[in-house]
Amino acid sequence: MKHQKHLFSLPEDITYINGAYMSPQLKSVAEIGLESVLRKNNPTAISQADFFTHRTIVKQRFASLIDAPDPQNCAIIPSVSYGIATVAKNIVLQQGDEILVIDEQFPSNVYAWREKANRTGAQIRVVTPPNTFEDRGKRWNEYILEAITSTTKVVAMGHIHWADGTLFDLVTIRKRAHEVGAKLIIDGTQSIGALPFSVKEIQPDALIVGGYKWLLGPYSIGMAYYADTFNDGEPLEYNWMNRKNSEDFSQLINYQDEYQPKADRFCVGESSNFILVPMQIRAIEQLLDWGIQHIQDYCEAISSKAIEQLQAKGCFIEEAEYRSKHLFGVYLPDHIKMDAVKDRFRESGISVGIRGEAIRVAPHVYNTAEDFEKFVACFY
Repeated sequence: MKHQKHLFSLPEDITYINGAYMSPQLKSVAEIGLESVLRKNNPTAISQADFFTHRTIVKQRFASLIDAPDPQNCAIIPSVSYGIATVAKNIVLQQGDEILVIDEQFPSNVYAWREKANRTGAQIRVVTPPNTFEDRGKRWNEYILEAITSTTKVVAMGHIHWADGTLFDLVTIRKRAHEVGAKLIIDGTQSIGALPFSVKEIQPDALIVGGYKWLLGPYSIGMAYYADTFNDGEPLEYNWMNRKNSEDFSQLINYQDEYQPKADRFCVGESSNFILVPMQIRAIEQLLDWGIQHIQDYCEAISSKAIEQLQAKGCFIEEAEYRSKHLFGVYLPDHIKMDAVKDRFRESGISVGIRGEAIRVAPHVYNTAEDFEKFVACFY
């Protein structure tokens, strides 16, 4: 795969290796967004069928992306916190139950569980990484498996750690969770769209994804997958579109108790959003056209030499087996000072993230090996 920078509008004087912060916008997605904004100038151009057509398409595209058998298990959400709150509302917990989370995971997959624990008497159990870098990813995965016990009812985590890209073995974790009857709830915001994921293989109970990062979509839209165990669940809100026969506008006052099939009940109100949904559809279609494994392979190809050079300088970067290739953390040795490196990034026009003690590096297909040469030159 060759770089695809020509499909984006990134400034030439910026080296953007920060897709984990938010993605730059594809030119094709921006064009659809502009067209969609102008479409409402003439409301007669928006038909009743349009309220549902793009909703169906975006769920179909997302289902293809995550290898989900049925698009009706997918829902349109405005944010990760909305999707996680929906899950938490539909899980029964009691005193003594445990909710397992990963140390320093993103707060959208923490606050809802803290609230749930406070209301039910359940406990939050945090799985921390080893306190040394030796075999860090391997041992962290082992700690997670050891922490899942008969009292575990929920395992809420990411496919990778959002701060440094540590890769978690979801297949093995799901197997262990299944053995004790725990639900596996995945925040895929920092992985879906850049790291292959298969619902068929991993069988999560829920997968929640913000759209504005690796899905290359706009802000304030996301996608969710809910397993069939949630088919009779209660949504966060009670909007009309999620009810049976809502396609027939002439019958809307014939109020329905029955919902649309499966996860449609969990779609946010006004989920036919005539601007954001078409943009997200185009973005996912581009990802499908590239192929997710190709994205992962490309990121590895352009960064591998730089990683070797940084490791030779004494930096810690997780071993390849336990690290995603589109997002990884660089931990500095004592002789390289963070403030000095940050100053050099700023002087060189390099955009990366700093999360805790890690320099979070997040390349995509708009980056090149030359970008990483500039990046490595800042470490001395």
